[in-house]
Amino acid sequence: MALKVAVVGAGWAGMAAAVSATQAGHGVTVFEASRILGGRARAVTIRMPDGSDAVLDNGQHILIGAYSQTLELMAWVGVDANTALLRMPLALQFPNGTGLVMPDWPSPLNALAGILRHSDWSWTEKFALLVRSGRWQRQGFQCPSGASVEQLCAGLPQRLMDTLIEPLCVSALNTPPARASGQVFLRVLQDSLFGERGSSDLLLPRTDLSTLLPQACADWLQTQGGLVHTGCRVDALEPAAHNQWRVLGALFDAVVLACPPAAAAQLAAQSGFTQWAASAQQLQFESIATVYAHAPGLRLPLPMLVLPSGPDQPAQFVFDRGQLGGPAGLMAFVVSANTEGRDLVESKVLRQAAQLLPDAAQLVAVQTVVEKRATFACTPGLVRPEAHIGPGLWACGDYIAGPYPATLEGAVRSGMQAGQKVGRST
Repeated sequence: MALKVAVVGAGWAGMAAAVSATQAGHGVTVFEASRILGGRARAVTIRMPDGSDAVLDNGQHILIGAYSQTLELMAWVGVDANTALLRMPLALQFPNGTGLVMPDWPSPLNALAGILRHSDWSWTEKFALLVRSGRWQRQGFQCPSGASVEQLCAGLPQRLMDTLIEPLCVSALNTPPARASGQVFLRVLQDSLFGERGSSDLLLPRTDLSTLLPQACADWLQTQGGLVHTGCRVDALEPAAHNQWRVLGALFDAVVLACPPAAAAQLAAQSGFTQWAASAQQLQFESIATVYAHAPGLRLPLPMLVLPSGPDQPAQFVFDRGQLGGPAGLMAFVVSANTEGRDLVESKVLRQAAQLLPDAAQLVAVQTVVEKRATFACTPGLVRPEAHIGPGLWACGDYIAGPYPATLEGAVRSGMQAGQKVGRST
Protein backbone atom coordinates (compact mmCIF):
# COMPACT_ATOMS: atom_id res chain seq x y z
CA MET A 1 0.00 0.00 0.00
CA ALA A 2 1.34 3.41 -0.99
CA LEU A 3 1.84 5.74 1.96
CA LYS A 4 2.42 9.45 2.39
CA VAL A 5 5.85 9.71 4.01
CA ALA A 6 7.51 12.77 5.57
CA VAL A 7 11.30 12.84 5.88
CA VAL A 8 12.59 15.42 8.36
CA GLY A 9 16.12 16.34 7.30
CA ALA A 10 17.86 16.41 3.92
CA GLY A 11 21.31 15.16 4.84
CA TRP A 12 22.77 12.04 3.26
CA ALA A 13 20.63 9.73 5.43
CA GLY A 14 17.44 11.69 4.82
CA MET A 15 17.86 11.83 1.06
CA ALA A 16 18.69 8.11 0.98
CA ALA A 17 15.50 7.43 2.97
CA ALA A 18 13.47 9.59 0.60
CA VAL A 19 14.78 7.81 -2.49
CA SER A 20 14.35 4.38 -0.90
CA ALA A 21 10.75 5.11 0.18
CA THR A 22 9.96 6.41 -3.30
CA GLN A 23 11.42 3.23 -4.83
CA ALA A 24 9.04 1.30 -2.55
CA GLY A 25 6.10 3.13 -4.11
CA HIS A 26 5.41 5.74 -1.44
CA GLY A 27 4.83 9.46 -1.88
CA VAL A 28 7.58 11.43 -0.15
CA THR A 29 7.91 14.97 1.14
CA VAL A 30 11.26 16.15 2.57
CA PHE A 31 11.52 19.00 5.07
CA GLU A 32 14.93 20.63 5.56
CA ALA A 33 15.62 23.49 7.96
CA SER A 34 18.63 24.75 5.99
CA ARG A 35 18.62 26.25 2.52
CA ILE A 36 21.42 23.85 1.55
CA LEU A 37 21.07 20.08 1.27
CA GLY A 38 23.58 17.71 2.84
CA GLY A 39 23.41 18.10 6.62
CA ARG A 40 26.88 17.66 8.11
CA ALA A 41 28.29 16.89 4.64
CA ARG A 42 27.23 19.94 2.66
CA ALA A 43 28.60 22.72 0.47
CA VAL A 44 29.90 26.04 1.79
CA THR A 45 31.09 29.05 -0.19
CA ILE A 46 34.33 30.69 0.86
CA ARG A 47 36.14 33.81 -0.33
CA MET A 48 39.60 33.17 -1.75
CA PRO A 49 42.55 35.58 -1.19
CA ASP A 50 42.12 36.98 -4.72
CA GLY A 51 38.49 37.89 -3.96
CA SER A 52 36.92 35.05 -5.95
CA ASP A 53 34.42 32.61 -4.43
CA ALA A 54 35.02 28.87 -4.15
CA VAL A 55 32.39 26.25 -3.32
CA LEU A 56 33.92 23.76 -0.88
CA ASP A 57 32.49 21.80 2.06
CA ASN A 58 31.75 22.25 5.74
CA GLY A 59 34.32 19.52 6.33
CA GLN A 60 36.56 17.36 4.17
CA HIS A 61 35.12 13.89 3.57
CA ILE A 62 36.30 10.87 1.63
CA LEU A 63 34.61 7.70 0.46
CA ILE A 64 36.13 4.27 -0.10
CA GLY A 65 35.38 1.45 -2.49
CA ALA A 66 33.57 -0.51 0.22
CA TYR A 67 30.79 2.12 0.28
CA SER A 68 28.59 -0.17 -1.79
CA GLN A 69 25.17 1.31 -0.95
CA THR A 70 26.37 4.88 -1.44
CA LEU A 71 27.70 3.98 -4.88
CA GLU A 72 24.47 2.11 -5.66
CA LEU A 73 22.39 5.12 -4.65
CA MET A 74 24.56 7.43 -6.76
CA ALA A 75 24.02 5.25 -9.80
CA TRP A 76 20.26 5.11 -9.19
CA VAL A 77 19.87 8.90 -9.13
CA GLY A 78 22.14 9.45 -12.11
CA VAL A 79 25.51 10.37 -10.58
CA ASP A 80 28.46 9.16 -12.66
CA ALA A 81 30.86 8.02 -9.94
CA ASN A 82 33.74 7.82 -12.41
CA THR A 83 33.40 11.54 -13.06
CA ALA A 84 32.33 12.73 -9.61
CA LEU A 85 34.98 10.77 -7.69
CA LEU A 86 38.71 10.30 -8.12
CA ARG A 87 39.41 6.61 -7.48
CA MET A 88 42.90 5.58 -6.43
CA PRO A 89 44.34 2.58 -4.57
CA LEU A 90 44.72 3.15 -0.84
CA ALA A 91 47.78 5.29 -0.15
CA LEU A 92 48.51 6.37 3.41
CA GLN A 93 51.65 8.23 2.41
CA PHE A 94 53.49 10.78 4.54
CA PRO A 95 55.19 13.92 3.16
CA ASN A 96 58.60 12.19 3.33
CA GLY A 97 57.38 9.54 0.89
CA THR A 98 57.01 6.67 3.38
CA GLY A 99 53.73 5.01 4.18
CA LEU A 100 51.37 2.18 3.28
CA VAL A 101 50.61 2.10 -0.44
CA MET A 102 48.49 -0.79 -1.68
CA PRO A 103 48.53 -1.97 -5.31
CA ASP A 104 45.36 -2.63 -7.28
CA TRP A 105 45.38 -6.35 -6.57
CA PRO A 106 42.77 -8.74 -5.16
CA SER A 107 42.45 -8.93 -1.38
CA PRO A 108 44.37 -9.92 0.71
CA LEU A 109 47.29 -9.81 -1.73
CA ASN A 110 47.05 -6.03 -1.96
CA ALA A 111 47.35 -5.65 1.82
CA LEU A 112 50.19 -8.17 1.97
CA ALA A 113 52.10 -6.35 -0.78
CA GLY A 114 51.51 -2.98 0.86
CA ILE A 115 52.88 -4.21 4.16
CA LEU A 116 55.92 -5.97 2.69
CA ARG A 117 56.82 -2.97 0.50
CA HIS A 118 56.59 -0.43 3.32
CA SER A 119 60.01 1.23 3.30
CA ASP A 120 59.94 2.61 6.84
CA TRP A 121 58.95 -0.52 8.77
CA SER A 122 61.47 -3.09 9.90
CA TRP A 123 60.94 -6.75 9.09
CA THR A 124 60.12 -7.29 12.75
CA GLU A 125 57.36 -4.68 12.54
CA LYS A 126 56.01 -6.10 9.28
CA PHE A 127 55.95 -9.60 10.74
CA ALA A 128 54.13 -8.38 13.85
CA LEU A 129 51.44 -6.72 11.73
CA LEU A 130 51.00 -9.78 9.51
CA VAL A 131 50.67 -12.06 12.53
CA ARG A 132 48.13 -9.79 14.20
CA SER A 133 46.12 -9.38 10.96
CA GLY A 134 46.05 -13.15 10.51
CA ARG A 135 44.77 -13.55 14.06
CA TRP A 136 41.95 -11.05 13.42
CA GLN A 137 40.98 -12.94 10.28
CA ARG A 138 40.93 -16.31 12.05
CA GLN A 139 38.73 -14.80 14.76
CA GLY A 140 36.26 -13.62 12.13
CA PHE A 141 37.10 -9.98 12.86
CA GLN A 142 35.39 -10.29 16.24
CA CYS A 143 36.56 -9.13 19.65
CA PRO A 144 34.96 -8.49 23.07
CA SER A 145 32.46 -5.65 22.80
CA GLY A 146 34.19 -3.71 25.58
CA ALA A 147 37.63 -3.76 23.95
CA SER A 148 39.14 -0.52 22.69
CA VAL A 149 41.33 -0.24 19.59
CA GLU A 150 44.30 0.36 21.88
CA GLN A 151 43.56 -2.90 23.72
CA LEU A 152 42.93 -4.71 20.45
CA CYS A 153 46.37 -3.67 19.22
CA ALA A 154 48.25 -4.11 22.50
CA GLY A 155 51.78 -5.36 21.89
CA LEU A 156 52.14 -3.98 18.37
CA PRO A 157 55.27 -1.85 17.85
CA GLN A 158 54.70 1.85 18.54
CA ARG A 159 55.71 2.84 15.02
CA LEU A 160 52.85 0.73 13.64
CA MET A 161 50.46 2.45 16.03
CA ASP A 162 51.70 5.90 15.02
CA THR A 163 51.86 5.39 11.25
CA LEU A 164 48.97 2.99 10.58
CA ILE A 165 46.59 2.16 13.41
CA GLU A 166 46.02 5.69 14.71
CA PRO A 167 45.53 7.31 11.26
CA LEU A 168 43.08 4.56 10.27
CA CYS A 169 41.26 4.77 13.59
CA VAL A 170 40.78 8.53 13.72
CA SER A 171 39.84 8.74 10.03
CA ALA A 172 37.23 5.97 10.23
CA LEU A 173 35.89 6.33 13.79
CA ASN A 174 36.92 9.94 14.59
CA THR A 175 37.79 8.67 18.05
CA PRO A 176 41.32 8.16 19.46
CA PRO A 177 42.43 4.49 19.77
CA ALA A 178 42.30 4.59 23.58
CA ARG A 179 38.55 5.39 23.43
CA ALA A 180 37.53 3.82 20.12
CA SER A 181 35.54 0.60 19.72
CA GLY A 182 37.75 -2.32 18.75
CA GLN A 183 34.78 -4.21 17.26
CA VAL A 184 33.74 -1.37 14.96
CA PHE A 185 37.37 -0.88 13.94
CA LEU A 186 37.62 -4.56 13.00
CA ARG A 187 34.44 -4.31 10.92
CA VAL A 188 35.93 -1.38 9.02
CA LEU A 189 39.12 -3.37 8.38
CA GLN A 190 37.13 -6.41 7.27
CA ASP A 191 35.06 -4.51 4.72
CA SER A 192 37.85 -2.28 3.42
CA LEU A 193 41.39 -3.65 3.68
CA PHE A 194 40.23 -7.27 3.59
CA GLY A 195 37.13 -6.87 1.42
CA GLU A 196 36.68 -7.60 -2.26
CA ARG A 197 38.93 -6.05 -4.89
CA GLY A 198 38.66 -2.27 -4.89
CA SER A 199 37.07 -2.08 -1.42
CA SER A 200 40.04 -0.24 0.05
CA ASP A 201 40.31 2.24 -2.83
CA LEU A 202 40.09 5.92 -1.91
CA LEU A 203 37.20 7.76 -3.59
CA LEU A 204 37.91 11.48 -3.37
CA PRO A 205 35.06 13.86 -4.30
CA ARG A 206 35.73 16.12 -7.27
CA THR A 207 32.72 18.27 -6.46
CA ASP A 208 31.14 19.73 -3.35
CA LEU A 209 29.30 17.30 -1.07
CA SER A 210 25.83 18.78 -1.64
CA THR A 211 26.16 18.33 -5.39
CA LEU A 212 27.79 14.92 -5.05
CA LEU A 213 24.66 13.16 -3.78
CA PRO A 214 21.93 15.08 -1.86
CA GLN A 215 21.09 17.48 -4.71
CA ALA A 216 21.10 14.63 -7.22
CA CYS A 217 18.66 12.76 -4.96
CA ALA A 218 16.44 15.85 -4.74
CA ASP A 219 16.43 16.25 -8.52
CA TRP A 220 15.52 12.58 -8.95
CA LEU A 221 12.77 12.78 -6.33
CA GLN A 222 11.12 15.69 -8.09
CA THR A 223 11.00 13.71 -11.34
CA GLN A 224 9.11 11.03 -9.37
CA GLY A 225 6.60 13.50 -7.93
CA GLY A 226 8.32 13.94 -4.57
CA LEU A 227 8.65 17.29 -2.82
CA VAL A 228 11.73 18.83 -1.16
CA HIS A 229 11.10 21.89 1.04
CA THR A 230 14.21 23.80 2.18
CA GLY A 231 14.24 26.52 4.82
CA CYS A 232 11.45 24.59 6.51
CA ARG A 233 12.08 23.63 10.14
CA VAL A 234 9.96 20.98 11.87
CA ASP A 235 9.72 21.78 15.59
CA ALA A 236 6.89 19.41 16.53
CA LEU A 237 5.01 16.32 15.41
CA GLU A 238 1.28 16.07 16.02
CA PRO A 239 -0.19 12.55 16.36
CA ALA A 240 -3.40 11.91 14.44
CA ALA A 241 -5.87 9.06 14.12
CA HIS A 242 -4.86 5.66 12.73
CA ASN A 243 -1.18 6.11 13.70
CA GLN A 244 -0.82 9.05 11.36
CA TRP A 245 1.13 12.24 11.96
CA ARG A 246 0.71 15.90 11.14
CA VAL A 247 3.86 17.70 10.06
CA LEU A 248 3.49 21.45 9.59
CA GLY A 249 -0.24 20.96 9.14
CA ALA A 250 -0.04 18.18 6.53
CA LEU A 251 -1.14 14.60 7.28
CA PHE A 252 1.30 11.71 6.77
CA ASP A 253 1.12 7.94 7.24
CA ALA A 254 4.74 7.71 8.35
CA VAL A 255 7.55 10.03 9.41
CA VAL A 256 11.30 9.43 9.17
CA LEU A 257 13.43 11.59 11.47
CA ALA A 258 16.64 12.20 9.56
CA CYS A 259 17.68 15.24 11.59
CA PRO A 260 20.59 15.34 14.07
CA PRO A 261 20.28 13.13 17.18
CA ALA A 262 19.43 16.00 19.55
CA ALA A 263 16.64 17.26 17.28
CA ALA A 264 15.31 13.74 16.71
CA ALA A 265 15.35 13.09 20.47
CA GLN A 266 13.40 16.28 21.11
CA LEU A 267 10.72 15.39 18.56
CA ALA A 268 10.49 11.82 19.86
CA ALA A 269 10.20 12.97 23.49
CA GLN A 270 7.48 15.47 22.60
CA SER A 271 5.60 12.61 20.96
CA GLY A 272 5.82 10.43 24.08
CA PHE A 273 8.71 8.16 23.08
CA THR A 274 10.92 9.09 25.99
CA GLN A 275 12.88 5.83 26.13
CA TRP A 276 14.05 6.19 22.53
CA ALA A 277 14.81 9.86 23.15
CA ALA A 278 16.96 8.94 26.15
CA SER A 279 18.95 6.47 24.04
CA ALA A 280 19.72 9.23 21.53
CA GLN A 281 20.51 11.80 24.20
CA GLN A 282 23.13 9.57 25.87
CA LEU A 283 25.41 9.73 22.82
CA GLN A 284 28.65 11.65 23.19
CA PHE A 285 30.14 13.56 20.26
CA GLU A 286 33.49 14.33 18.68
CA SER A 287 34.55 17.49 16.87
CA ILE A 288 36.24 17.72 13.48
CA ALA A 289 38.07 20.81 12.26
CA THR A 290 38.91 21.49 8.63
CA VAL A 291 41.42 24.26 7.96
CA TYR A 292 41.35 25.54 4.39
CA ALA A 293 44.59 27.33 3.51
CA HIS A 294 46.05 28.63 0.25
CA ALA A 295 49.53 29.15 -1.13
CA PRO A 296 50.15 30.03 -4.80
CA GLY A 297 51.88 27.20 -6.63
CA LEU A 298 51.62 24.67 -3.81
CA ARG A 299 50.89 21.14 -5.06
CA LEU A 300 51.13 17.89 -3.12
CA PRO A 301 52.69 14.73 -4.62
CA LEU A 302 49.31 13.00 -4.08
CA PRO A 303 45.78 14.37 -3.68
CA MET A 304 45.87 13.20 -0.03
CA LEU A 305 48.73 12.83 2.43
CA VAL A 306 48.90 11.57 6.01
CA LEU A 307 50.60 13.94 8.43
CA PRO A 308 52.59 13.08 11.56
CA SER A 309 50.37 14.37 14.35
CA GLY A 310 50.59 15.21 18.04
CA PRO A 311 49.56 17.89 20.54
CA ASP A 312 51.26 20.68 18.58
CA GLN A 313 50.65 19.10 15.16
CA PRO A 314 46.91 18.42 15.23
CA ALA A 315 46.10 17.66 11.58
CA GLN A 316 46.16 14.01 10.58
CA PHE A 317 45.52 14.51 6.86
CA VAL A 318 45.90 17.14 4.15
CA PHE A 319 44.02 17.19 0.84
CA ASP A 320 45.09 19.07 -2.27
CA ARG A 321 41.79 20.55 -3.42
CA GLY A 322 43.49 21.84 -6.55
CA GLN A 323 43.84 18.23 -7.70
CA LEU A 324 40.17 17.59 -6.91
CA GLY A 325 38.57 20.27 -9.04
CA GLY A 326 39.12 23.22 -6.69
CA PRO A 327 41.40 26.26 -6.88
CA ALA A 328 45.08 25.47 -7.39
CA GLY A 329 47.12 25.80 -4.22
CA LEU A 330 44.14 25.30 -1.88
CA MET A 331 44.73 22.73 0.88
CA ALA A 332 42.27 21.18 3.32
CA PHE A 333 43.83 20.10 6.63
CA VAL A 334 41.68 17.72 8.68
CA VAL A 335 41.83 17.49 12.46
CA SER A 336 39.76 14.54 13.67
CA ALA A 337 38.75 14.27 17.33
CA ASN A 338 39.52 17.97 17.66
CA THR A 339 39.60 19.43 21.18
CA GLU A 340 40.62 23.04 20.50
CA GLY A 341 38.99 26.29 19.44
CA ARG A 342 39.01 27.63 15.90
CA ASP A 343 41.82 30.18 16.25
CA LEU A 344 44.19 27.88 18.13
CA VAL A 345 43.73 24.88 15.87
CA GLU A 346 44.17 27.08 12.81
CA SER A 347 47.46 28.56 14.04
CA LYS A 348 48.81 25.14 15.02
CA VAL A 349 47.91 23.65 11.64
CA LEU A 350 49.65 26.46 9.74
CA ARG A 351 52.84 25.91 11.80
CA GLN A 352 52.57 22.16 11.25
CA ALA A 353 52.23 22.63 7.49
CA ALA A 354 55.24 24.95 7.34
CA GLN A 355 57.35 22.32 9.11
CA LEU A 356 56.21 19.32 7.07
CA LEU A 357 55.35 20.47 3.56
CA PRO A 358 57.77 22.03 1.06
CA ASP A 359 56.67 25.48 -0.15
CA ALA A 360 54.03 25.69 2.60
CA ALA A 361 55.53 28.62 4.47
CA GLN A 362 53.36 30.99 2.42
CA LEU A 363 50.10 29.27 3.35
CA VAL A 364 47.37 31.69 4.37
CA ALA A 365 44.27 30.47 6.18
CA VAL A 366 41.17 31.00 4.07
CA GLN A 367 38.54 29.51 6.35
CA THR A 368 38.45 27.13 9.30
CA VAL A 369 35.31 25.06 9.86
CA VAL A 370 34.79 23.43 13.25
CA GLU A 371 31.91 20.95 13.48
CA LYS A 372 31.62 20.47 17.24
CA ARG A 373 29.18 17.56 16.94
CA ALA A 374 30.55 16.12 13.72
CA THR A 375 30.26 12.46 14.75
CA PHE A 376 29.20 10.39 17.72
CA ALA A 377 32.04 9.04 19.85
CA CYS A 378 32.39 5.44 18.68
CA THR A 379 33.31 3.93 22.06
CA PRO A 380 33.45 0.27 23.16
CA GLY A 381 30.11 -1.33 24.00
CA LEU A 382 28.11 1.69 22.84
CA VAL A 383 24.38 0.98 22.56
CA ARG A 384 22.96 3.12 19.77
CA PRO A 385 19.28 3.99 19.17
CA GLU A 386 17.18 1.65 17.04
CA ALA A 387 15.62 2.81 13.79
CA HIS A 388 12.02 2.13 14.82
CA ILE A 389 10.71 4.67 17.33
CA GLY A 390 6.99 3.93 17.39
CA PRO A 391 3.96 3.36 15.14
CA GLY A 392 4.58 5.22 11.92
CA LEU A 393 7.72 6.86 13.30
CA TRP A 394 11.27 5.97 12.28
CA ALA A 395 14.74 7.46 12.53
CA CYS A 396 17.81 7.24 10.34
CA GLY A 397 21.32 8.62 10.48
CA ASP A 398 24.90 7.46 10.96
CA TYR A 399 24.22 7.24 14.73
CA ILE A 400 21.45 4.63 14.43
CA ALA A 401 22.30 1.06 15.54
CA GLY A 402 24.51 -0.65 12.98
CA PRO A 403 27.97 -2.09 12.40
CA TYR A 404 29.60 1.06 11.03
CA PRO A 405 30.95 4.23 12.62
CA ALA A 406 29.76 7.74 11.73
CA THR A 407 30.52 7.63 8.01
CA LEU A 408 28.69 8.66 4.85
CA GLU A 409 28.11 4.98 4.10
CA GLY A 410 26.63 4.44 7.56
CA ALA A 411 24.25 7.36 6.99
CA VAL A 412 23.20 6.12 3.55
CA ARG A 413 22.68 2.53 4.73
CA SER A 414 20.54 3.71 7.62
CA GLY A 415 18.47 5.91 5.33
CA MET A 416 17.95 3.19 2.74
CA GLN A 417 16.80 0.76 5.39
CA ALA A 418 14.40 3.26 6.95
CA GLY A 419 12.88 4.05 3.56
CA GLN A 420 12.33 0.36 2.90
CA LYS A 421 10.70 -0.27 6.29
CA VAL A 422 8.28 2.65 6.68
CA GLY A 423 5.34 0.61 5.49
CA ARG A 424 5.93 -2.36 7.79
CA SER A 425 4.80 -0.93 11.12
CA THR A 426 2.52 2.08 10.83
